[in-house]
Amino acid sequence: MNTIVGTYECKVDAKGRLMMPAPLKKQLASSLQDGFVLKRSVFQQCLELYPMDEWNLMMQKINKLNRFVKKNNDFIRRFTAGVKVVEIDALGRLLVPKDLVGFSGISKDVVFSSAVNIVEIWDKDLYEKSISGEDMDFADLAEEVMGNINDDDNGIS
Repeated sequence: MNTIVGTYECKVDAKGRLMMPAPLKKQLASSLQDGFVLKRSVFQQCLELYPMDEWNLMMQKINKLNRFVKKNNDFIRRFTAGVKVVEIDALGRLLVPKDLVGFSGISKDVVFSSAVNIVEIWDKDLYEKSISGEDMDFADLAEEVMGNINDDDNGIS
């Protein structure tokens, strides 16, 4: 698993192309040859950029679902809705298809935000709103999600 680090801003041009920030492009260099999968986020109004090897790992998990269970079939359909294979061009640009631009509300300013092994792509205003904490207390969330994890002997969670 590749761990991606950082939050980067850029602008979208009239054709829906995003200039991949150089530090992010460098982190994704090993994936440039294989390409990427761009999809709608399940929980947020943003896009998720999967390096192809990470997408293949996700598909291995999803392929274990029994397609004769209606909920599984519905999930697969919704999870893969709007999925596109994309590439970073020679100039370092990523073309975001119009349907995904519409879903994500991307207009002018964009944020690339690392999410462990994938990259979230946000409209800047929506990103700022999502991290502002207006609808949740991050300290409470951190305690609930990470509070019981202490698998190291160094005392640090």
